Amino acid sequence: MGHAYTPGLKVTEKLLVTKKRILPLKGEVLVKVGDKVTPDTVVARTNLPGNVEPINIANILGLPPEDVPEHMLRKEGEKVKENEVIARSKTFFGLFSSECKSKSEGTIESISSITGQVLIRGNPIPVEIKAYLEGEVVEVFPKEGVSVSTWGSFIQGIFGIGGETHGEIKIVTKDNTEVLTDSLIDKECAGKVIVGGSLVTSPAIKKAVSVGAKGIVIGGFDDKDLREFLGYDLGVAITGSEELGITLVVTEGFGQINMAERTFELLKSKQGKMACINGATQIRAGVIRPEVVIPFAGDIHQKIETEVFENVGLQIGSPIRVIREPYFGKLGEVVGLPSPLQKLESESSARVLEVEFADKKRAIIPRANVEMLEE
Repeated sequence: MGHAYTPGLKVTEKLLVTKKRILPLKGEVLVKVGDKVTPDTVVARTNLPGNVEPINIANILGLPPEDVPEHMLRKEGEKVKENEVIARSKTFFGLFSSECKSKSEGTIESISSITGQVLIRGNPIPVEIKAYLEGEVVEVFPKEGVSVSTWGSFIQGIFGIGGETHGEIKIVTKDNTEVLTDSLIDKECAGKVIVGGSLVTSPAIKKAVSVGAKGIVIGGFDDKDLREFLGYDLGVAITGSEELGITLVVTEGFGQINMAERTFELLKSKQGKMACINGATQIRAGVIRPEVVIPFAGDIHQKIETEVFENVGLQIGSPIRVIREPYFGKLGEVVGLPSPLQKLESESSARVLEVEFADKKRAIIPRANVEMLEE
């Protein structure tokens, strides 16, 4: 049985995963509680208001604003086509005329006799929300969306880019230490979620996009390769909205860092299974972690096992990852949890823990400098 912790990263073979799928505006829910869904099942949809296009009729026709309404050929609420004449004025005893055409297709929203402007609202923009997971609808929020649950293996990453996608898992490196280069990617990776080892190069990502891979799960990623691939500095923001043709989930951090052996072996054991991944990341308040969910069959109504291990905290034997220097990125196991505050090199006092690394070396580390994992 695994143990889930907060805060920290979850890497567990079995977890009841529930995701809310909510529309940006109220609309129509297309499924009901108990329905089985796949990642591509559309569970809700709505229409976003189209963009507004202002047209200064008074300036174009050379009219005072108060005369604009009587020269309109279309009224408020009427549909117009792109390049359709919507207003006309005649001058010099009706021998000459000036016309104003619509710049886009839509509906006339307002005609102002004060500003002389006409606002054209573009056609509604359809929005569909998909299930993302393969599972069951467990709750419906009328006109808003649903919750979908599934049992699955669950892996949280440190950083990611790209949005929700899914595909079969394909291991392309021999172990968790090998660098994922473009030579390891071929046409057989099309539609797959590629799993590598310690680092993925920029050429490898570009090749993965070119062959049609759905995603990459990797231990580390160089920040200069990120800049080269994106074409800009990412900065501090929420990722996940990038349209790059692929989703990337980094499990350990920036630089060449071996994927945790436990994580690699879990993914390796699921090779050929479908994985649902999301690269969305937010490191500020309201943390959002990139994730890999590998759904499998199971009764989602049996929640006892999850409830037991989700309430367990840090304890002797807990696996952790160090997130500050001088041990940044190293994995280990808690072997001591002293209760009293201890004075640090900075002269401040903090709660600490004793950790034993894979090489059997031990260190005393502030508890704030580690992330708790699952085993």
